[in-house]
Amino acid sequence: MSLSEDARLEINGKRTYAKLILQGVISLTAVLLGNLSEVKRLRQTKPSEEHYERPVKRFTLPSYAPEMKITKSNKRYLRPTRYCNCRAPEVVVLAHELGAFQKSDLEFAQAAFQFAKEKTTLEIRPILAVEETLRMGTGTCFELIGVFIALCRAAGIPARYKIFSTNMIQSWREATIDADPLLQKWYDSLDNFLFEGEGEAFIDGRWMVAHVGPTAERQAAGGIPITQFGEDSLGVWFTAKPGTIMHLEALPLGLAAGSRLLHRISPASMERVNISVLKQIAHGKQVLAEAGGAQAYDAAARAKAAEAS
Repeated sequence: MSLSEDARLEINGKRTYAKLILQGVISLTAVLLGNLSEVKRLRQTKPSEEHYERPVKRFTLPSYAPEMKITKSNKRYLRPTRYCNCRAPEVVVLAHELGAFQKSDLEFAQAAFQFAKEKTTLEIRPILAVEETLRMGTGTCFELIGVFIALCRAAGIPARYKIFSTNMIQSWREATIDADPLLQKWYDSLDNFLFEGEGEAFIDGRWMVAHVGPTAERQAAGGIPITQFGEDSLGVWFTAKPGTIMHLEALPLGLAAGSRLLHRISPASMERVNISVLKQIAHGKQVLAEAGGAQAYDAAARAKAAEAS
């Protein structure tokens, strides 16, 4: 890694983010002012509506011991950052459970990827610190990326965020954006304000991508292959709008505040999406079972994708 190149990427990423945020604030204000009556009508769930219940956690954190080895470097991509404290006890104990300082960097990063991808569940809510995400077992896509990044940093592997403004495939939109009428309007109006992300780990001299947001069940429900460590989401179920890809050491300032603002404006929208995500997981489990398991489903999905390309 070149320090000058890292610094350049960081500066360019922050500039891009600031530009997109400014555009987004203007667009969001226009959407809200133009839909005040609908916001008022839809921002709270009705008693007759289905309500979200957080799913059972898919893992149990082991017991922490103060003598556990941790990475104490303050170099870029190895140090604690905003909402991503790689030295938190919850992160350290889990990193050791996954083989930190015992496995090769590639083997550990693969284990961290599988954990963040398959053992945590997407939940749309205000962004919290990584230790809270691990206590709850759920989190936004950025929180789940933070789990992967924190685990890698705890094991001495440089890791960073890759954030971009996105469009998504129709099956993904149906399970998230289309779950709520207000989100549909926001998605169609906010343009570059809608962010998605991935993690990246520096292994054997190159950055390897890790998209950990969707579990195998959610990918099966969307009819797409089950991605592995090193495979990008871009071109599969997301596309990055030109000029919006940002490589950053930390989550940008204002991203968490923005998540809290959207939750305050319409908590019911977040709840409706979370309900839809759980339904998507349930449907995906059925798809995987009918296909003969995750491996068989993935092989068929990849063959189908190859034929279509």
